[in-house]
Amino acid sequence: MTTGRMLTGIASLIAVAMGAALLAQQAPAPAGRQGGAAAPAARGRGAGPLGVPREPLGSGPWVFDTGERTRIRVSKVVDGLVNPWSMLWLPDGSMLVTERPGRLRIVRNGVLDPTPIAGVPKVHAVRLTGFMDIALHPRFAENQWLYFTYSKPREDGLLATTLARGRFDGKALTDVKDLFVAEPWWPGTGGSAARILFGRDGMLYMTTGSNGEKVTEGQDTTIHKGKILRLRDDGTVPPDNPFVGKAGFQPQIFTYGHRNSLGLILHPVTGQLWNSEMGPNGGDEINVIEAGKNYGWPVVSMGRSYPGPWQGKFEQAGMEGPLVYWMPSISVSGLMVYSGDRFPNWKDNAFVGAMRYGEIAGTGHLQRIVFNDNMEEIRREMLLLQLQQRIRDVKQGPDGLIYLLTEENPGAVLRIEPAEPAAPSTR
Repeated sequence: MTTGRMLTGIASLIAVAMGAALLAQQAPAPAGRQGGAAAPAARGRGAGPLGVPREPLGSGPWVFDTGERTRIRVSKVVDGLVNPWSMLWLPDGSMLVTERPGRLRIVRNGVLDPTPIAGVPKVHAVRLTGFMDIALHPRFAENQWLYFTYSKPREDGLLATTLARGRFDGKALTDVKDLFVAEPWWPGTGGSAARILFGRDGMLYMTTGSNGEKVTEGQDTTIHKGKILRLRDDGTVPPDNPFVGKAGFQPQIFTYGHRNSLGLILHPVTGQLWNSEMGPNGGDEINVIEAGKNYGWPVVSMGRSYPGPWQGKFEQAGMEGPLVYWMPSISVSGLMVYSGDRFPNWKDNAFVGAMRYGEIAGTGHLQRIVFNDNMEEIRREMLLLQLQQRIRDVKQGPDGLIYLLTEENPGAVLRIEPAEPAAPSTR
């Protein structure tokens, strides 16, 4: 990219960000305001999709100055991936990456194996559905169990969000078995994300999205969609789940009232369960997840519906509010809280992948959120805007550096590391 074209692109992004920031500063409706009736389609959409022109990512590396006096170097680890969704490190230092169309890839010594890992079951990969998250069993070194979530297809065209596991020996998945199939089966419209992790209690936590055409699913406790679930490592129900034995509740439910959780982590210091959750046109959130709580969707939301009216109330008794929210939306994705030593000024900061800003394509980036000692947000920073990449996942590596997946085709694994400070000017 030429310098002139890069500057033009950056200027466009700054203009978009400034406009979005002004929108974010609009006074919100009073607490308790209800969203209005459906509004006419938003003006400005008629000619075609909105977006900032962009060029291919390029080979890098790239050096950027950021807040907190931290200079960073961003480089490609590997590229040529197809819509990568999740990544993790194996005990030997190799990296596994899922591709949403249904492939599991391995990166050894910085080189992507051209042959996908065998053994992944058939996946329904249309729109946002497909092969999603992966997690190692806490005793992986002993049992080799690799857990994953995927959109399971059925002959009638419907799909189900499914948890499965298989033994991974470094070459292939074997003994693959579905452990849990979320009800109901559905056509794949709307939220389909399924993040998983093992908690400090040894239980497996799993997110499920709400159907875009049935927004009330998050509040319907007779089904699994729009929830965070808690399961044993064999997919069965722990007897101490909050709704076991309660009429009208699926026993797997840990929390409900969720729209589409794209990130799920354990806070490295407190051990709390956090999620990042995508709202509609605004109302993206980070939540602190506590057993048995109702997180409000669609009754409570800090965002607007896609046509423009407020989605619902801003708060209601018995429903939990977010720790962090975005208005307008950034299309949140992966979530991380940094705990390493390579970026001392970023210790305990949250990082969230953003796939676009304010409904404008070509504005993907990474956001950093700073909290005070009371876990209250005090500032945030937009990083890597210049790259214009949709950031699907963000993880801290074993080396203390930060790794990203770009939700692109071709997609890449990016690494963020400290860069030498700029030399003092002699002018």
